[in-house]
Amino acid sequence: MDRRTLILGSAGLAGLTLAGSRRAIAQGRVEPFALAGQLVQGGWARGMVPRGTAHLALNGQPVRIAPDGGFLIAFDRDAGPVSHLVAETADGTLGDYPIPVARRAWKIEHIPIGPRPGAAPSEEFARRRAAEVAQINAARALERASEGWRQKMIWPAIGRLSGRFGAQRIYNGTPGSYHSGTDIATGTSGTPIIAPADGVVMLAAESPFTLEGRLLMVDHGMGLNSAFLHCSALAVQVGDVVRQGQLIGRIGATGRATGPHLHWSLKWREARLDAELFVPPMPVLSRS
Repeated sequence: MDRRTLILGSAGLAGLTLAGSRRAIAQGRVEPFALAGQLVQGGWARGMVPRGTAHLALNGQPVRIAPDGGFLIAFDRDAGPVSHLVAETADGTLGDYPIPVARRAWKIEHIPIGPRPGAAPSEEFARRRAAEVAQINAARALERASEGWRQKMIWPAIGRLSGRFGAQRIYNGTPGSYHSGTDIATGTSGTPIIAPADGVVMLAAESPFTLEGRLLMVDHGMGLNSAFLHCSALAVQVGDVVRQGQLIGRIGATGRATGPHLHWSLKWREARLDAELFVPPMPVLSRS
């Protein structure tokens, strides 16, 4: 029977030690191991595999293991209450480690009327949008070598949080799309955007996309990547290696935006993540 010990850290991190129940394919002992991170919807965890681990999978999907045994996993905004991490040794022994994923109370706004009808997308918009989505998907299909996934992230810009991850409107009983990123408003265009962690530039759209505007995407390694939307200018190009704190662009209102702000979104593979769970609290702005 599985044993699970959950230890909450004073810094808001959770350390999880799990003893796995072995599904014996070969004789041998499956060792427990530890995870540290935010074990909640939209959260993440880092860990080290047990000795002798040859393969690792989360909910049936392979998880890459770094040469030193480190790994990263994450949990989608709508992740279920338990995720299963399975470690396989070279002799075929499997260890099944169930991970409790805490549910979150997302900001849900009920609107008693349906969404305002918009103009039907034009053929030109549909053509452009298909090409843009293809570029984004192609950029995310490749994994680039970076150690940014190991770092404690910093804010890419300092400002008012004008939009929180996961917020959603329900229009007359019909759910709208939830907010997939964190919006940072600074009031003016041109505010610097810095890299929240080391990475490799995977997409830099100098020609504004229809929705995202000037879009910049950075690969932090191990399937973790950042997207920065609505930029007024980009300071890096595809393939550039960036370091945490380096200038990478400037805030703007390009694409579908009502004013200057940075929309910062994080993904681990297909899982959409809450950027606020990767950084310290937003600094209080001076009113002098």
